[in-house]
Amino acid sequence: MCGILAVHGIDNPAAERPRFLALSKRLRHRGPDWSGCFVGKEGILLHERLAIVGVDTGAQPLVSEDGQIILAVNGEIYNHLALRASVSSTVKFKTHSDCEVIIPLYRKHGKELCNMLDGMFSFVLLDESVTPTRIIAARDPVGITTLYQGWSSRHPGATYFSSELKALVDECDSIISFPPGHVYDSLDQSTTRYFQPTWWDGDAETDPVLPTTPVDYTLLRETLEAAVRKRLMSEVPYGVLLSGGLDSSLIASIAARETEKVAQAQYEIRKRKLAESISGPPTPKSDDLTRQAMLVSWPQLHSFSIGLENSPDLLAARKAAHFLGTVHHEYVFTVQEGLDAIPDVIYHLETYDVTTVRASTPMYLLSRKIKAMGVKMVLSGEGSDEILGGYLYFHAAPDRNSFHQECVRRVKNLHTADCLRANKSTMAWGLEARVPFLDKAFLEVAMNVDAKEKMFAKDANQAVDEDGRPKMEKVSWLVAIAGPGLIQLSFPQYILRKAFDCSPEGKAYLPKSILWRQKEQFSDGVGYSWIDGIKDHAAAFVSDKDFAKREERWPVDTPDTKEAYYIREIFDGLFPSEAAAKTAVRWIPRGDWGCSSDPSGRSVSIHNAAYETD
Repeated sequence: MCGILAVHGIDNPAAERPRFLALSKRLRHRGPDWSGCFVGKEGILLHERLAIVGVDTGAQPLVSEDGQIILAVNGEIYNHLALRASVSSTVKFKTHSDCEVIIPLYRKHGKELCNMLDGMFSFVLLDESVTPTRIIAARDPVGITTLYQGWSSRHPGATYFSSELKALVDECDSIISFPPGHVYDSLDQSTTRYFQPTWWDGDAETDPVLPTTPVDYTLLRETLEAAVRKRLMSEVPYGVLLSGGLDSSLIASIAARETEKVAQAQYEIRKRKLAESISGPPTPKSDDLTRQAMLVSWPQLHSFSIGLENSPDLLAARKAAHFLGTVHHEYVFTVQEGLDAIPDVIYHLETYDVTTVRASTPMYLLSRKIKAMGVKMVLSGEGSDEILGGYLYFHAAPDRNSFHQECVRRVKNLHTADCLRANKSTMAWGLEARVPFLDKAFLEVAMNVDAKEKMFAKDANQAVDEDGRPKMEKVSWLVAIAGPGLIQLSFPQYILRKAFDCSPEGKAYLPKSILWRQKEQFSDGVGYSWIDGIKDHAAAFVSDKDFAKREERWPVDTPDTKEAYYIREIFDGLFPSEAAAKTAVRWIPRGDWGCSSDPSGRSVSIHNAAYETD
């Protein structure tokens, strides 16, 4: 991923170049490898590059051979080789960048090209072959990458785009988070949704589209494996974020298997080159480019985890890494180090959401350590909880329809929370996070599974499935929100656990203690005293007098705790405009399901109960 900034619809853009170069510099942490700028007839495109694919030749903005189409992209296009093959053989590519294929696709398909892309991306394309010049901008289907759109009353008619808010706050007085799965076209000033999966209307209040497909464990597993495989497209060292929880451990397990295949492929290519050095090279084959493009320069998988001393995540990650045979790196942070980082974390996150700040701080600290090792890309496990209803509060869903509707809503809003965290916490240090669970094909499979297969069933009889696996958690307590006498609840993400509870070629994906581990929210798993430490710090920082007047200060999105007050005050100090505040969205569990407003997993009664039982 990279950083992009664009403006379209301004007079004399050449005169504005120095100012926009200064604004683009605010994004340089996202792309420390190179900076690029294109000044057109009515607009400017700027790019801060993090080089991962096409390292030697992929500097941006990319310009077509005739100089008429200019492109700035933040992201990765995983199917770029297939797309290159699909365009006319007369097209001459100037670089090895996975993004350059967007230019010929635009010439052939216009803005309909967005549906053809398989990847994570935000891009701005300037077409100077038409009068007036045309600009289109698009964001990936779920919003894995970040993109903001802004307008300025000082420059009516101008439209701005940026990977981060900080490049727009001094320029624009109206800013939105550009909606995922949409494309903007200056030709008619329209913003339309191009991403229309079968599950999209599952959260409709009236006549929702509810899935009835039984779970296919093999399909679920193989689709996720394919999602991981395509995300290993890299020319630089990569690794995996490993918390020891289900989601990150499965991604690490698949990546470890695929990396072994890559190492073998590299060995075979070295043998071939040695033979060629003796006998001369053979006629090139059509699959040579594919093979080389998929190879990485660090074939042994490295894993990374962070936590407080003896935290649940560190202990579980250590066990998972040992089982998988990764080169494991473990980082311990203190509560004070986390507290010291919070202002910087909020600056990079550009939100005042409590959940996001809590979870992002350890991720931000870990990303700095990873980048210092020379790693530019990591795989991460975001998205699984939303897709499969893995958050502990989903226990409270009253019925299958409500469960599925909440899954759809959470997936649609990932760009405001987990995707934002994964993107900005890592890109603060020029580290790219890729999220296989949010693969379009995997979403299509998992979101169309009948919700009753995902639900935490209330059943007092069946504690194990037909294979003896713990389909139910035994809890000797009463669920207040569901009624007395319900003594067992099914495992969160049971269908995912079950799909990978197998041993292809005699090798299990994960040890049972990890595959069937109790669910932790990331901000809890790094160490329970982390959240307690933030709360205590905020309590000392925010006076009772100030807290009592919080509604006067913030009549909209009023903080409901001293922790939220503390975070909001830092945010306002960094981004004082009303336009900036309007882009933030708070992550709150379902109060109408009887859930606590505190998003910590420990505030859900089943979490504690699972640890209190025998």
